[in-house]
Amino acid sequence: MFAVLDRNPGFLRSSFTLTRFIEAFIDPLVVASSLLVCGAALGERFSAPYVILALLAFSLSFPGNVRLHESPGRVTRKVVTNWVMFVLILGGFGLASGYYRFFPREVLLAWAAASPLALLAAHALVRTALPRVIAISHAERRVVVAGVNDIGIRVATEFETNPFLGTKFVGFFDDRTRERLPEITRNPLLGNLAQLADYVKHNGVEAIYLALPMATQPRILKVLDDLRDTTASIYFVPDIFVTDLIQGRLDYVGGVPTVAVCDTPFTGVNGLIKRGADIVLSLLILLLISPVLLATALAVKLTSPGPVIFRQRRYGLDGKEIVVYKFRSMTVTEDGEKTYTQVTRNDARVTPFGAFIRRTSLDELPQFFNVLQGRMSIVGPRPHAVAVNESYRKLIPGYMVRHKVKPGITGWAQVNGFRGGDDLEHMTKRIEFDLEYLRNWSLTLDLWIIFKTVWIVFKDRHAY
Repeated sequence: MFAVLDRNPGFLRSSFTLTRFIEAFIDPLVVASSLLVCGAALGERFSAPYVILALLAFSLSFPGNVRLHESPGRVTRKVVTNWVMFVLILGGFGLASGYYRFFPREVLLAWAAASPLALLAAHALVRTALPRVIAISHAERRVVVAGVNDIGIRVATEFETNPFLGTKFVGFFDDRTRERLPEITRNPLLGNLAQLADYVKHNGVEAIYLALPMATQPRILKVLDDLRDTTASIYFVPDIFVTDLIQGRLDYVGGVPTVAVCDTPFTGVNGLIKRGADIVLSLLILLLISPVLLATALAVKLTSPGPVIFRQRRYGLDGKEIVVYKFRSMTVTEDGEKTYTQVTRNDARVTPFGAFIRRTSLDELPQFFNVLQGRMSIVGPRPHAVAVNESYRKLIPGYMVRHKVKPGITGWAQVNGFRGGDDLEHMTKRIEFDLEYLRNWSLTLDLWIIFKTVWIVFKDRHAY
């Protein structure tokens, strides 16, 4: 299950190394072990129901999706959201099947509380110990990079700064002299491309990364021909990866390999997961907030003349026009097709009750019906009025890429402080966060954004 929650392949991920093995098994082992430890600590006998539950827990959490090179904050967020999803799924199964009756309540509660702490402790221990183990065991692979350019330097930097790759970067090869190369003061230039194969054979180099421009095909073919007489692994890192990729990955058309440069994260299984989560969560939320919806609708109707629901035209998936629902908070109902005036502080168009529902985000609640209709998602780039889109798509590079996914009620930009403001500076930052969301989507990221949105709504009320 954890593997499904986070799919972000990355072009530098190595094959099944010690690091990848540990990343795959650490979470399942800790989750299963913590159940048995909690049971033993509370005097439970090691019986068949515990074995079955431990195996089920291992299977649901295999392979782990928390990467050792990720920041502590990201690790914490993924562990917490993974565990919440795990408890909801396994708890739902236990209630539906009645299997929970085989276990004392205190054991299950202790397991639910102890596991995320155990996971965080295990990751902290491995992150501290693994680089030392790799260094002591001399298990590092020696690698060289052919091509001193932006992508070659990025590859070398990854090797040098990520101690969990188990890789020792030796140096560069390039046909240009050092005077014509970018600054690489700490990294030696070992020779030209003609000397690469001989150096690899006599210096224990186990992998070569070709970061040569695709335009230099004859040189690439010559280097590959020279390297046939070595046993080193060869990886081609084309300069296309210098561009700002959105869901960049290797794909296939039948048996023909292709490189995805700009694509939606919601293809195949990911699309089913996203839509399924939207339906389940929106139905649950609408059920819980139905009294609030009724009370807000009645208050809007009684406090100012006009319709209860405000409908506005916005761009949705693939840039197609959709209609978005909100509780009316102003005396006007501009649908945003031709012009749109951003709401400002003390805006005379905002009704007194409208100011309250905007400040508390209650005006956004009808959009959960948009989610059920399939027009929107709970999490995604916030939809802008059509007039705003037409203005900024010409000013901000990559602006329309955000429409490769459905717009959301809340988004990554909003929880990072870019909720309002339609000036160029604020809009540019919002687009940056929207594109970052597309690159790094996972179900755990969606859950984190939802949790953070709820926290912000209750903590900060700055909307006007």
